[in-house]
Amino acid sequence: MNKPPIHPYIAVVIGVISVSTAAVFVKLANTAPASIIANYRLLIAVLIMAPYVLLKHRKEFKLISKKDWWLSILAGVFLAFHFIFWFESLNYTSVASSVVLVTMQPIFAFIGTYIFFKERFSAGAIISMIIAVTGSVIIGWGDFQVSGLALFGDILALIGAVMVTVYFLMGQNARRRLSLMTYTFIVYGISSITLIIYNLLLGHSFTGYPTSHWLVFLALAIIPTFFGHTLFNWALKWVSTSVISMSIVFEPIGASILAYLVLGEHITWSQWLGGTIVILGLFLFIVSTSRKTKITISHRKDNS
Repeated sequence: MNKPPIHPYIAVVIGVISVSTAAVFVKLANTAPASIIANYRLLIAVLIMAPYVLLKHRKEFKLISKKDWWLSILAGVFLAFHFIFWFESLNYTSVASSVVLVTMQPIFAFIGTYIFFKERFSAGAIISMIIAVTGSVIIGWGDFQVSGLALFGDILALIGAVMVTVYFLMGQNARRRLSLMTYTFIVYGISSITLIIYNLLLGHSFTGYPTSHWLVFLALAIIPTFFGHTLFNWALKWVSTSVISMSIVFEPIGASILAYLVLGEHITWSQWLGGTIVILGLFLFIVSTSRKTKITISHRKDNS
């Protein structure tokens, strides 16, 4: 195996910092509808990828089966709604609560593999899930004490986690038969089309936003997407999936720190306690399922 140009763990650290910026960027574009922010994040990413994919992978499109096209299309639709629910949650609740709850996706994914692929739960997985759910309840209870709208935002974040889980399950088989770039390009493209239709139906404007918002749209397409998940996928050549999975658990910590520095958001005692319990539960869950789970980290690349 060739020596990497940079140490893989440096790439992982850069990736964690990059994905941690997503929620803060969404908050900074607060006058744009959540679905518009999601739309431009994906659309700009597609436009950036297009020259390379169409030049290097165009022949692969002719070999894609009808089944894989449908799986990729469904995956793209659910990815679009993941972003709608998650970004919308940030209009009601804090970055800390939203990101912690969205990061619970591995648990929903494992439940999905149990339902659809008969994956068995170990005792460690069950205990760790109970721990993580307990933490999420503490966050929700604390947010409800602050505002009913904050609890509503927490619920939206959890729905966003469910949506991205369905996206993983839909695209799992197709991803195994397609190259990463081709699959990502198709899914992002379908998501963009879905969001365009959604925004047209709701009558959202595609223009008229301040320059600062357009810079946010561009930053979302580049930093958490390419400097985040692309680096994670690159690092997988040299580090294990479990290492990447565990590193992503630090995303809520990075996002909370950035939210404090950039937005002045303070973390309540319930968010500290609940978030710590959720992260602990996720760590234990990943350790207990790292040898069994069928959902690889390359599929996680679109949660932030």
